[in-house]
Amino acid sequence: MNYTIGELSKIMNVSIHTLRYYNNEGLLPFVQRKPNGQRIFTHRDLIFLNTIECLKSTGMPLKEIKQYIEWCIEGMPTVPQRYELFLERKAIVEEQIAQMQKILATINYKCDFYKKAIETGKVDICESERQLLAQKILDGTLCQRRHRQIGRQDS
Repeated sequence: MNYTIGELSKIMNVSIHTLRYYNNEGLLPFVQRKPNGQRIFTHRDLIFLNTIECLKSTGMPLKEIKQYIEWCIEGMPTVPQRYELFLERKAIVEEQIAQMQKILATINYKCDFYKKAIETGKVDICESERQLLAQKILDGTLCQRRHRQIGRQDS
């Protein structure tokens, strides 16, 4: 199936300006054009665009993404480099997820705290609870405890 630039823009939630930029910079190297100059995007372009947006969301600069695209064009000899690149990106995303889990644990704790405050009419936290909370933050168990509780609920 073929897509116009407007259709691909809507499907992938990427601006038309960005699609033109990617094409002009060689990030979408297989885009065809009609005789009138209008770009024609295919499934292959959609897949490349999805990968570009994925890599961008991991914090990878466009210059490095372009290197990846060039490796794809080179074919089989560059598969090991592409594999290593995705292993590196995977590690970065796993670290981002771990950081987000810590953030979520704090938000969940605060939600529980304020829910209890609404139910009891008090926002007090005794010193022993404060010390316990501080220790859980320091040793990382605030995140783990909440994560395990969620896991048990899902079982």
